Amino acid sequence: MSGKRVVITGVGITSPIGNSIDEVSRGLREDRSGVRVVPAFGEVEGLRTRLGAPVEVDLSALPKKRTRTMGRVALLSTWATQQAIDDAGLTQDLLSSGKVGLAYGSTGGTSAAVEDFVRKLYVQKQLGAIQSATYLKFMSHTCAANLAQYYAIRGRVITTCSACVSSSQAIGYAYENVKHGYQEVMLAGGAEEMDVVHAAIFDLMFATSVKYNDQPARSPRPFDADRDGLVVGEGAGTLVLEDYERARARGAHIYAEIVGFGTNCDGLHMTAPSEDGMTAVIERSLADAHLDRSRIEYVNAHATATDLGDVCESKAVLRALGDQVPVSSTKGFTGHTLGGCGAIESVFCLAMLRDGFLAPTKNLERPHPDVAPVALLSGPARDASPSIVMNNNFAFAGLNTSLIFQKV
Repeated sequence: MSGKRVVITGVGITSPIGNSIDEVSRGLREDRSGVRVVPAFGEVEGLRTRLGAPVEVDLSALPKKRTRTMGRVALLSTWATQQAIDDAGLTQDLLSSGKVGLAYGSTGGTSAAVEDFVRKLYVQKQLGAIQSATYLKFMSHTCAANLAQYYAIRGRVITTCSACVSSSQAIGYAYENVKHGYQEVMLAGGAEEMDVVHAAIFDLMFATSVKYNDQPARSPRPFDADRDGLVVGEGAGTLVLEDYERARARGAHIYAEIVGFGTNCDGLHMTAPSEDGMTAVIERSLADAHLDRSRIEYVNAHATATDLGDVCESKAVLRALGDQVPVSSTKGFTGHTLGGCGAIESVFCLAMLRDGFLAPTKNLERPHPDVAPVALLSGPARDASPSIVMNNNFAFAGLNTSLIFQKV
């Protein structure tokens, strides 16, 4: 289906390896690890992993009166969104005009607010001790709701609470809104805050990295024979999307054009991935972009360093794209930023398009024998001039996304 061309004119990011597109570009090229030992994880009896990838960013500049309903995840999303708005040169009058919409997601809200609410209600049985703003910090759409209020957004607001495809779905739905003329501009992305709850969830599934607790920079290890699980991380990414003709008319800087988006569901299992579902979503994004698979010059894989996920994804890439396209997972640098990963990794793709390189899979030394023979990137970053790149993400319940970015 034809429609308007959709371009990216603003970028905001806070991540374990940097808080701007310039910083993350350097981090990917300089082999910087964002993984650390997290002392708080050691305080929980039975929790095996000690590794996390925190963000180092000063959120104190955000006005307290306007952020009292925000927990850390919403604060991170606001910090990144302000960056993107400033980068794109959007005015407050435009943001409030109804011409601008918002699509934003996370896996959930602030865990500390949940604990505070539940403890006072169920343990202390004191309703009067609970602040009215506590729920607003942990509700599932806290990022989108708080951003809409903070920036007085009067256009469409789309909330994506879909685990690890939250922010990539948000970008895709924002792209469709601009493409079909429902909004002139969309703010899109997602965020996640790191909490012991996330580490515990994956630890209970025996999916976290534990062998490298004393060597944090060596984990996670996507696709590697010595991988032993994921590392939880945090961060936020926001993109400003608008119609190409509008962007060109106002002289906006254009990072790239979004030319393809696909999303689907396996409909099979809550946690096990599906090679068929992954293959199909890649093919859907190619069809949306009207591109032959040979045109894709790089794939940013979702690979989290888990046994089933890495292998299944590699087989899907081989089926859908062949064995020649360079593939890497940037989670070796940042850990798994969960609901924020689609947006954060999209910014990584934009950095590669802009600065002329392909990021490797950090810590990939020896591919696991079960991983399909795709062209995995390892070692130092590779100088290149990519013009069309793909970013894939997958989530619990078999939710899949694929985005294609092209240089303008």
